[in-house]
Amino acid sequence: MSSQTEKAAQFHALHVSGRPLVLFNAWDAGSAKAVAAGGALAIATGSWSVAAANGYADGEKIPLDLVIDNLARIVKTVALPVTFDLESGYGKTLDAVAAAAQRAMRAGAIGSNLEDSFPENGALRPADEQARRLAAIRAAAEELSLPFFINARTDVFLNAAPETHDEAMLSDVIARAQVYADAGANGFFAPGLADSKLIARLVKACPLPVNIMVSDRTPSLTELAELGVARASHGPRPYLQMMKALEAAARAAMVLER
Repeated sequence: MSSQTEKAAQFHALHVSGRPLVLFNAWDAGSAKAVAAGGALAIATGSWSVAAANGYADGEKIPLDLVIDNLARIVKTVALPVTFDLESGYGKTLDAVAAAAQRAMRAGAIGSNLEDSFPENGALRPADEQARRLAAIRAAAEELSLPFFINARTDVFLNAAPETHDEAMLSDVIARAQVYADAGANGFFAPGLADSKLIARLVKACPLPVNIMVSDRTPSLTELAELGVARASHGPRPYLQMMKALEAAARAAMVLER
């Protein structure tokens, strides 16, 4: 476990406010190898992309066995720290969540996301319930003596139209961040948030390094750095870009030369 422990420590150190760790999310061993060759400092999977690449919809529709096997192949292919997307935890009970996370740890993961919504309908879990799930993962990591990086994801902004994002919503998010930090989270992920003023206020008030998901609406990486963001994830964008390029290449190959 020593090499994995070293990678986990390395991954923790990459989270610096004002110097965002860029995670260009991969979905399999081949894409992870390409991202690593592109200069990445760490590899992150994205649940949407992993599911789509294997013919499933997002929302824990892809079997956990397949997710873990895919993760293990990525870990064996690249020398970088690998964090993966555990979605909502793959379990209704705390024991099930802890078991799923520990399987990932044994497969070589040094961190994971855990979102605070229900996979079946996207509704938000109560913050205290989510805190217990985060604490279960922390306990599972401590059992293996692994400094596992838990990135607590909140879907408050993702579930609401961008024009409705306001101070009241931000207050709820900041309160969740504190609860999640107290439960053992190491980072705080707020996908869907793109307003620079709200990002700045979240960074200032959040007790954890802030992770923003890149979209067409988010500020540039330079601006995110100036706002104090510590991590910038690309989510499903790389997969969608590659599939669009593949489709275009296939379409061109079907055209008969004249």
